[in-house]
Amino acid sequence: MSEEIKPMVKIKLESLNDLARFASSTTSMGHITYVVHYIENNKHYYGVFIVYRDYYRLYGIPMFYYIEREKPLEGTYILFKTDEAGEHIEISKGTKPGWVAIPIVNITEKPKILFDKE
Repeated sequence: MSEEIKPMVKIKLESLNDLARFASSTTSMGHITYVVHYIENNKHYYGVFIVYRDYYRLYGIPMFYYIEREKPLEGTYILFKTDEAGEHIEISKGTKPGWVAIPIVNITEKPKILFDKE
């Protein structure tokens, strides 16, 4: 018996800062966090997969928090740190001491689990 795989819940974030803040918060809890990047219809999508655990009778709800951009980010890491002056975000080709480094992983196509129900 085959069970239908439902698409993930997609949540569009307002900015790169929101994505960096969200991804860095999961990294600081000891999870391995990365941002996936794919292109669809000439737009660049960057996002993080998470599971919202134990939602009522469900084991969890898969979610994809993402941003949409016209142009790609020029780097392979999103660097994030906070201090008394506020949040600091950089796109970099490497890491820096004292910063949370979130790798950007380029994938060749939109994952099937993200397709909207037709």
